Amino acid sequence: MPSPKEANSPSSQLYSSLHETLTRTLSIRRPILHHLNADSTWLLQIPRPPLATARGGRIYYNILIDPWLKGGQSDVAKWFSQQWHSYESAVGSIADVEELIWGIEEAAGGGRDGERGRRDDGVGDSCIDVVAVCHEFTDHCHRETLEEVGRDVPVFATKKAADLIRSWNHFRTVYEIPPFIGNGTDWRATSIPPLPEYISISRIVAQSDAFYYHSALVFTFDTHQKASNLAKAPRRSNGHSLPDPPEADPITECVIYTPHGVKPEALLPLQNASPPIKTLCFIHGLHDVSISWGQQLNLGVHNGLQAQRRLKSKYWVGTHDEVKKGGGLVGWFLQRKVLTVEQALKEEEAKLNRVEGEKSVAKVDDARFMDIGNGQSIFLE
Repeated sequence: MPSPKEANSPSSQLYSSLHETLTRTLSIRRPILHHLNADSTWLLQIPRPPLATARGGRIYYNILIDPWLKGGQSDVAKWFSQQWHSYESAVGSIADVEELIWGIEEAAGGGRDGERGRRDDGVGDSCIDVVAVCHEFTDHCHRETLEEVGRDVPVFATKKAADLIRSWNHFRTVYEIPPFIGNGTDWRATSIPPLPEYISISRIVAQSDAFYYHSALVFTFDTHQKASNLAKAPRRSNGHSLPDPPEADPITECVIYTPHGVKPEALLPLQNASPPIKTLCFIHGLHDVSISWGQQLNLGVHNGLQAQRRLKSKYWVGTHDEVKKGGGLVGWFLQRKVLTVEQALKEEEAKLNRVEGEKSVAKVDDARFMDIGNGQSIFLE
């Protein structure tokens, strides 16, 4: 315990002020997004509904996305492609992720004595509720990091990634992420147990993308609904048809994660969802990355601008833009164009002026683009 002199010191007062600010912010009960490395590993914390926290336990439902925290990664073979992070991950291990989660819980007033690691499904002792993996490539599906995660934590992954992860025989349950397709799709139909009924994980893909490289994960949630409303919501069951959805409350939000970018036209099912979904945060990188023989890897900032104009997301956050240390054959053929949002807007404006013959202004529809650095976090208000 600090002495009276220490308690009155500027540093102690600053710490106390910061702690009070954090506590007040956490009391709002909004999602929190943490960037765990300089590349594309994220922790998304979604507040659990008041009814779920009324008897104590954790405040947040925790989704770990594409964890690659240390070590190298290689696809096909090391001579073909191998990479390492250029910057040490701010959160360097799964144990550190657990500590981060618990620190937030303590500040938010959750996790009572003896319940530090209690999960929503009552299985295992990890504070990580679910892991989501968007691609089978090892910078997203990193075995060394994933095998630090407890065996009882469920994994939601795209088909090829799910098959790969199952082959390791580490996790007890691995689920394939369902697609979000068709007009009038109800997000609750993609809430597959063991996900709680107020959260779903789905995937947006472009029909023209045969390899589903330019796709997106969609984390949809409604933490305002009452339990009685959630109980009425239809849920997707493996291979079984579901009843027509009832009339639903419109308070639904989502976070879209697309490390390589997603074509704007692929977002149409999400725009036409029923009940409607508001995009709270759009995670899409700025760098345009390709291979010299014509393969487009990351779609870049101009694609992000087009997609954002459709989504009108409150936040746009960059991802997968770390210029990693690389080796192998592919590294010799990588081409990278780096633009900021402001530079891209100026390019668009110049193009419009040439085409229309008059001064035009390209806008981003009030997107709040934020560069969330290695180890930084954002409250999604």
